[in-house]
Amino acid sequence: MDFLVLVSRAVADDWIGLTLAADFDLREMGMLYYVAASSHRFGDALQRLERYARLGNEALVPRIAKGSVCRIGLAYTGVPRHLDRHQMEFLALAFVRLVRQLVGQKVMPVATSFVHHRSGDLREMMRHFGDGVEFGASVDEICLEPALLDAALVGEDPFLNELMLKSCEEAMAGRLSNVSPFRTLVENTIAPLLPHAEVGAKTVARRLGLSERTFSRRLKAEGLTFAEILNDLRRDLAVRHLEERKLPVSQIAWLLGFHGPSAFSHACRRWTGKSPINLRRDCLTSAAMPA
Repeated sequence: MDFLVLVSRAVADDWIGLTLAADFDLREMGMLYYVAASSHRFGDALQRLERYARLGNEALVPRIAKGSVCRIGLAYTGVPRHLDRHQMEFLALAFVRLVRQLVGQKVMPVATSFVHHRSGDLREMMRHFGDGVEFGASVDEICLEPALLDAALVGEDPFLNELMLKSCEEAMAGRLSNVSPFRTLVENTIAPLLPHAEVGAKTVARRLGLSERTFSRRLKAEGLTFAEILNDLRRDLAVRHLEERKLPVSQIAWLLGFHGPSAFSHACRRWTGKSPINLRRDCLTSAAMPA
């Protein structure tokens, strides 16, 4: 993630994730591509992608929900989500490109949402995902028409699919389980709640399927407190948002869950000894310096 941020700055491309996702050969996904592409229907391919996603990216956890629309949720495990923009945008466009290639149609999502914030000119995003793009959402998600699930795949190959399923199952069996650090799990749960003023230990515990007492015990066992995690998360996001020169300080305060700009300013001085305006100036100066 940090690497893509550095590349974005070096080449002056704030949409580096989309740039990279638009150009690479989807076959570079390896086993994951072929087990999906050789399936019979798109719904079958989705099930393969959901089950075997870790073969392509250990940190990625896709979740498929079928209903009035088909929702494909993208989440991270063991990796903090709140500082990322480019990687998630890369994954989203790579997925949409894959859908189009599998079914042989210029599919456009019904809606697309991202947890991170974006401001300014969004035409590049809408060019790839259509008009229904939302930022600052509670989930990273791509929604497709449910009828697409029954679409036959242009590369269907039952013999190859049988071989790929066997290979993928063997590869999955040979991997060690990857349990995400508890702090990262808590951070990834808090981040989407910040702008909605829903952040509290009780709410986060419920989202994690824990009682408030068990949640507190888990934090204590790792030498953590909820207040510490929340404070550090806000501080890191403050720096990220202040790098966007067109994003008003008042809106940043809202995005971080503060009651107003004055509360945000007070927190900013506590973190860095600087006001949000001065910190923004330093962030932009640092970003403009050559590597």
